Amino acid sequence: MNIALAHDHLNQIGGAEKVLAEFHKLYPAAPIYTLLHDQQAMGEFTKGWNIHSSFIQDWPGGVKFFKWFLTLMPAAVENFDLRGYDVVISSASALIKGILVQPQALNICYCHTPTRYLWSDTHSYTSDLPQPKIVKKILPFILTRLRQWDYIAAQRVDYYVANSQFVANRIAKYYHRPAKVIYPPVDTDLWGAPQEPEDYFLVVSRLRPYKRVDLVIKAFNKIGLPLKIIGDGEQIQELKKMAGQNVEFLGQLNEQAKAQYMSRCRALIHPQEEDFGLTVVETMAAGRPVIAYGSGGALETIEPGVSGVLFDEQSWEALADAVIRFRYQTFDPLVIQARAKKFSRDNFINQWQDFMTNLPSVKKSSL
Repeated sequence: MNIALAHDHLNQIGGAEKVLAEFHKLYPAAPIYTLLHDQQAMGEFTKGWNIHSSFIQDWPGGVKFFKWFLTLMPAAVENFDLRGYDVVISSASALIKGILVQPQALNICYCHTPTRYLWSDTHSYTSDLPQPKIVKKILPFILTRLRQWDYIAAQRVDYYVANSQFVANRIAKYYHRPAKVIYPPVDTDLWGAPQEPEDYFLVVSRLRPYKRVDLVIKAFNKIGLPLKIIGDGEQIQELKKMAGQNVEFLGQLNEQAKAQYMSRCRALIHPQEEDFGLTVVETMAAGRPVIAYGSGGALETIEPGVSGVLFDEQSWEALADAVIRFRYQTFDPLVIQARAKKFSRDNFINQWQDFMTNLPSVKKSSL
């Protein structure tokens, strides 16, 4: 059986890319088709992979300014020649699921989310985009056309697998398709025995508007407790200007250094709505609790009072209140680690292989 893999963009290392890496381990001979591959950004992560990029890769500015090529992405996706493959597995959070396969081939999508900027986040995407006013006026018309293409392309998928029930519900809402839930793989054995916590709270996140790190900084500016932030992004200068002296920015760290900070924090602060939330489970695997906004994947990963606490309103006031009331001594690190095992790499592999062996009888919607 000839298998190919597909992924939207290889230009950052996040939860979706870690899932793709697991697929690559399962199918090491499978080539990977992607719109673009930023070798400098990916470093050793994609070393040795057989990667096929789209024509956008070769255009001037195609890698660095790929968002300007948004209108060309559907054509780039459909331009991949996937003849000769029996199964194509896409790791998709945007348009790559719309690849064209042969009639007898299977198109399987492991969906991290329906395309955010076309569906759930389209209005915030337009308003938060740091672009000239003329671009913001034109963009809604472009997104409407892309949304039509995305819906049609979503019907090409034979089988959907969602990374959470939250995402499965979105797939049903926006694409009118059922999806099986298989949680992403987490290396829960990376941390070993729990460590003694130190006197700081932690944020691990890309510094982008929808991650709502601004809420965390506002809350900790008021309560004055030590906060460390791991990550980088377009908001970093803005957030640094907001932050008080009790807030420390650590930048982008490697996995080992990040794991050390996770294992010694009093709690991870998770203020955003995530489709799954890999960092939440990684922190739990280290034996540390999580203070999270009670929405999205956090409702499936965090057991209140056992592995963390949830706050109901996405505001700095609600977060500050949750932190003030939080008592890290009441949480058992070993119990938290046991909870994280539900999302282990072994569980992912077993469930995925079982899915592939016994594909469910899901019929494609008719157009």
